[in-house]
Amino acid sequence: MEIPPGLETTKRKVAHSDEHGFSDQVRVPNVIVMVGLPARGKTYISKKLCRYLKWTGFKTKVFNVGEYRRTDANAADAIHGANASFFSPDNADALKVRAESARRAMEDMADYLNSGSGSVAIFDATNTTKDRRSIIIDFCKKKRLRCFFIESVCDDPAIIDSNVTDVKVNSPDYKGLMTAEQAKEDFMNRIENYKRQYEPLEESEHESLSFIKVINAGRSFKVHQVRGHVQSRVVYFLMNIHLLPRSIYLTRHGQSEYNAMGRLGGDSPLTDDGRKYASALADFFEEEEVPGLRVWCSQKVRAAQTAQQLKPDFHTEYWKALDELDAGICEGLTYEDITQRYPKQADDRATDKYHYRYPSGESYEDVVSRLEPVIMELERQANVLVVSHQAVLRCILAYFYDRPLSELPYIDIPLHSLVKLTPRAYHCDSTIYALDLETGEWTETSAQLPLCDSPRD
Repeated sequence: MEIPPGLETTKRKVAHSDEHGFSDQVRVPNVIVMVGLPARGKTYISKKLCRYLKWTGFKTKVFNVGEYRRTDANAADAIHGANASFFSPDNADALKVRAESARRAMEDMADYLNSGSGSVAIFDATNTTKDRRSIIIDFCKKKRLRCFFIESVCDDPAIIDSNVTDVKVNSPDYKGLMTAEQAKEDFMNRIENYKRQYEPLEESEHESLSFIKVINAGRSFKVHQVRGHVQSRVVYFLMNIHLLPRSIYLTRHGQSEYNAMGRLGGDSPLTDDGRKYASALADFFEEEEVPGLRVWCSQKVRAAQTAQQLKPDFHTEYWKALDELDAGICEGLTYEDITQRYPKQADDRATDKYHYRYPSGESYEDVVSRLEPVIMELERQANVLVVSHQAVLRCILAYFYDRPLSELPYIDIPLHSLVKLTPRAYHCDSTIYALDLETGEWTETSAQLPLCDSPRD
């Protein structure tokens, strides 16, 4: 049937109207605006949220106004910011510098979104006054960007002191210029200057205001007028993260019979070497004495056999979502078989390994989608051991390593190795334990896993 002229462009024509705002029929670029006093975890939230959105497929970038301020040619002593008086609401010259830094960040942010380079921008600054937020709202309206505010509210002295001590005294504003004690004192004075002009978000502030308040590092929340898919994802994520110390352990199952034959997928049991690894893994955690360790395992036989060696008092859950990537019609084949029988499939996979989907099977992109609930649970839980498979663990590691999706399918995860992840404020520590099956000894290395030498595997 022939499409009437002009009908195919209807959705684009109604993408925006002054009366009704943005239509949900098209993807409107989103600006996520941070709000809050210094040392309330805004940059922590920004970085963590950026990592999550990139992992789920949204091109996202953080625009930190402090970094613009430090590189401003007219910043004077604000180049390093080691002077609380610069942040006084009475310092007219400094206010001009700060306003110009914010303007430059906003213009770069709009260019990033409107050029198609990204779909989400995170505007990381204090934005503590209604006037400042009104400027941002008007700017986003003019640039046809959807705006969502995240206010981090904290009155817990212990959390604030921890943020200042662990992060702020080592910031570029102070590093190499003051002692830790001097930096802490100056930063606390900076907070007091911001408090003089701080106006918390209110529902009545603007008719189109959408926001979430994160109170005392996630102990409670207030959500108002969420619009669109991205904002819903942001709220979902923020309500699941926490700052408590914990470790996440990741391991593939021990060697299976199909591993030994170079075959994909299947549900074969462990080999003798695989059973040795399972026993050594149990001994490792017996000595490690990880408090309250929970074990999450795929439902495949080889993974279950690996986890069964662990102490019975560990709480073990079997997740279908942790099963290996489904190779569809290629299950049980070797890579050489695939090249001979399905040469076009082999070429397509080599061209774009992340998006390639096996016929009647899955892609890495599909696995990321089904792993999102697992990531949310990992963000909520304390100490966890995940016993799973190569493709699945690549997806999880890409999230915690903050690797681009283009690198995700190539993270090298050898058999009979264990990864320990320890999330920090702005990064994630990674320790690799490799088992020598002959000696039964573990080798420990503090590093992220590298990319594979072979792009095929």
